[in-house]
Amino acid sequence: MDEPTATFRFLGLTFDWSIIISTLVSMAIVVAIAVFLSRRPSVRPNKRQNAMEWMLDFSNSIIGGQLPKDLARKFGLYAFTLFFFVIVSNEIGLLLQIKMGDGVTYMKSPTADPIVTMTLSIMTLAIAHGIGVKELGLGGYLKNMLLTPYSWMLPLNIIEQLANFLTLSLRLFGNIFAGEMLLNLIAGSMAWPGHFNGFLTILALPLEMIWQGFSLFIGAIQAYVFVILTGVFIAQLSGNE
Repeated sequence: MDEPTATFRFLGLTFDWSIIISTLVSMAIVVAIAVFLSRRPSVRPNKRQNAMEWMLDFSNSIIGGQLPKDLARKFGLYAFTLFFFVIVSNEIGLLLQIKMGDGVTYMKSPTADPIVTMTLSIMTLAIAHGIGVKELGLGGYLKNMLLTPYSWMLPLNIIEQLANFLTLSLRLFGNIFAGEMLLNLIAGSMAWPGHFNGFLTILALPLEMIWQGFSLFIGAIQAYVFVILTGVFIAQLSGNE
C-alpha cells in the first residue's frame, strides 16, 4: 500500500511537499557546511580549511581518474558539489524522518524518490552530451556516440544511451529507497501490538542499529559511484575513453 502524500498543483503540474522540503533542507545543509568550512581562509590552513581542502581533493581524485587533467579541472567543482549533495541527500532520511499525524512523511532522503534521481541523471547526462559536442563538434559527437566502434551497432548504441540514464538514476534510487523501507519495517515491528511487543523490540533494536550503519555506508558508496559514472559518461561522449 502506498504511503499518503501531501501534494499541490501549480501551472497544471503536481508537486510533492516531501520532495520539495527534503531537497531544500539537503541544499541548505550543503551550503551551510561549505560556508562554515571555507570562512576566513588563510595561508596557514586551520582545521576547517583542511577539511574543505580534503573534500575537494577527494572529489577531484574521483573525477580525475576518469578524465584528462584539463577536462577534470573544468568539472572539479561540479564533481564536488554533486558528490556533496548526493551524499547528504542519501543520509538525511536515515538520520531524520518527519511524519505528521495524517501519516504523511514530510522529511526523508530526497534520493529515495525516482523524480530526484532522474533529475540528477538528466542533468549529468546533459552536461556529458554538451561537452561531447563542444570537444568533437556535432558531427564527431554523433559519430562517436552512435557509430562507434562500428556503424552496424547503431541500434545498440541508442539503447545504451537510454540504459545509461536508467542505470544512473535507478541504481541510486533503488539502494536508498530499499534502505529506508527496511528501516521503517524494522521500526514498525517494535510497535507490533500484543504480548510479543517486548520480545520483538529486543530483536529489532540491534538489527535497526546495524542496518542504520550499513545504510549510511551504502549511501556514501552510492554517492561515490554516481560521481564515478558521471566522469565515465563525460569521458565516453567526449572521446576521452
